[in-house]
Amino acid sequence: MAVEKMKADVLEIIAIVKECPEKLQEKCLELLLSHYLSSSPALDKKRSETTPSKPPSPPPGDQSEVDAASATKESAQQPAQEDIISKDLHAKFKKFLARNGLTIEDINELYFKQGDTMLPLFDDLKTNKMTESQLRVALLRALVSAMNSGEFEFNGEEVRAECIERKCYDQPNFAATFNRNENLFDGFSQYDKSSPKVKLSEEGRKRLSEIIGELK
Repeated sequence: MAVEKMKADVLEIIAIVKECPEKLQEKCLELLLSHYLSSSPALDKKRSETTPSKPPSPPPGDQSEVDAASATKESAQQPAQEDIISKDLHAKFKKFLARNGLTIEDINELYFKQGDTMLPLFDDLKTNKMTESQLRVALLRALVSAMNSGEFEFNGEEVRAECIERKCYDQPNFAATFNRNENLFDGFSQYDKSSPKVKLSEEGRKRLSEIIGELK
């Protein structure tokens, strides 16, 4: 039974991946399979049955040295986590903050910088509605884009993949959710997954500023 369930799950994942543009299918499949394998109780049980028992621990003194060396190595390999400062932000994004009564401190409550990458501090989108979750994922991706390039835009297929990962993916209504909220997007008529880049309108940027306030 477990094998049949696994086959059905994998076939469902493949069906979802086929909805993505061809150039994104490999990445989407990798993300979905990784999430599935890490969260499958059946696979966890199988791994526990086949994994050899843990060898005896080394003497306390030796283990401390191993742990310290491992921690030092990992720390050296990972860029430091830092606050975002003014020079990290594009001039257009700083104007957006000023127009909407926001500050860099507000952004630092939601994001941090690691190397050249802006990463979120939050997990909770603070909504239980799939439609609103999808829109928040999209607008927040546009925020990160604007911090770096000044362009408030997002890739709809990347939004799809994140919604799947966050378990807020409404497959039948994904495109319709964007279409019903066309006022948030600039020069937008309907969502086309073959041309997934979407820019925010002035109304979309205003809604983004409200979301920043709600997530802080």
